[in-house]
Amino acid sequence: MAEFADRVTLLVQAGHGGNGCASIHREKFKPLGGPDGGNGGRGGDVILEVDASSATLLDFHRRPVRRAGNGRQGEGSHRTGADGTDLIIPVPNGTEVKTPDGEVLADLVGVGTRFVAAAGGRGGLGNEALASPRRKAPGFALKGEPGERRDLILELKTVADVGLIGFPNAGKSSLIAAMSAARPKIANYPFTTLIPNLGVVEAGDVQFVVADVPGLIPGASQGRGLGHDFLRHVERCSTLVHVLDCATEEAGRDPVADLAAIVGRPRLIALNKIDVPAAREMADLVRPEFEARGYQVFEISAATGEGLRQLGFAMAALVAADRAGRPVEQPAERARVRVKVRAADEPGFEVVRIGDSFLIKGEKPRRWVQQTDFGNDEAVGYLADRLARLGVEEALAEAGAEPGAEVLIGDLDDAVVFDWDPAAPMASGASRSGKRGAGHGGAGHGRGKQHLGPRGTDPRLTP
Repeated sequence: MAEFADRVTLLVQAGHGGNGCASIHREKFKPLGGPDGGNGGRGGDVILEVDASSATLLDFHRRPVRRAGNGRQGEGSHRTGADGTDLIIPVPNGTEVKTPDGEVLADLVGVGTRFVAAAGGRGGLGNEALASPRRKAPGFALKGEPGERRDLILELKTVADVGLIGFPNAGKSSLIAAMSAARPKIANYPFTTLIPNLGVVEAGDVQFVVADVPGLIPGASQGRGLGHDFLRHVERCSTLVHVLDCATEEAGRDPVADLAAIVGRPRLIALNKIDVPAAREMADLVRPEFEARGYQVFEISAATGEGLRQLGFAMAALVAADRAGRPVEQPAERARVRVKVRAADEPGFEVVRIGDSFLIKGEKPRRWVQQTDFGNDEAVGYLADRLARLGVEEALAEAGAEPGAEVLIGDLDDAVVFDWDPAAPMASGASRSGKRGAGHGGAGHGRGKQHLGPRGTDPRLTP
């Protein structure tokens, strides 16, 4: 079983809202005491939260589907249903949340940072909340809204100040072990390191995090070696240290060739393994060339500790300079969350003509359809009133809809279908899943003079 995972696919399902309750208060000598149906409870959210104890996304490989709790149904006697339980999922610091198309939704940096990955559905209103001077005793309640369902891609990008890069066996793991309390696996064969290792280094009054990134080789960005999987872990580092093996005996390998082979943005060069006499000679030979290119160069030995103090202070100086140059309003640890802004004058829906049919798209119509009990005529009448107030009737007329035209509301593959009759004051008899209803749509003519019939009915409906 793998011990580390830094990219996973996650399916999140928020809780559904509870249905509202249609109830009439009854007691002795008060057979019709008025509506007292409570609202349904809100569905639970699915929340991603940065947790200090979480270091990998491996658990999502084992459990790729997560669900929050559903809201409870409302009850009579003014009782609101209980809210569904939020599901809080711990993720490592530096987790980036994307859609399957690659759109970044959130960049979670900093312990305690939260992102609502899927929002719970709102609870349906009970008939007590739906009562009005015109509709004194509603015989219906609204259904709870479905919770949001999303497919997400989580990518872990290590949060470190300094990244150690270089060929396999260049001594990066030995270096991080010598400079910090980290104890990575060290062995004399390629790709010993299979996960990014982090270590905290202190130089003077500066503390910073160093990441030992698994061995990169030429062509890593095209998928060669392990680099394709771990290049993302150097993205956040303000400083890269290229660790060069001065003792390598491989054909075609030397510090100059190694630096040219792995393209990056190194700000420091560490010529490692100078405890070996031949490596010290190589380091003395290539150092002037690197310094002529403008690099700070340090001759070090991770095995004996030679040169590590100077290297540590050089790292600290670059980290401190980067922190000092960062604007105050952009702290080192921050969350970046994508927010959609809607213009204030947007109508909230649009009418799309599809052949002889008309599709009404928009968040409000879609939600209202989900809340409607189509087995209750009065509930359907309430939906029609809402659509008319939103301006759907006028928009259909402007789009060229004729009496009897097929009108769909919601998502095309799961829409409620009406036969539109602009002369009728409301809609009725709709059905789901693209099945044609027997009802009508209308602008609600003369609503102020209408009187309601028994609970669950509406005289405006065509018998």
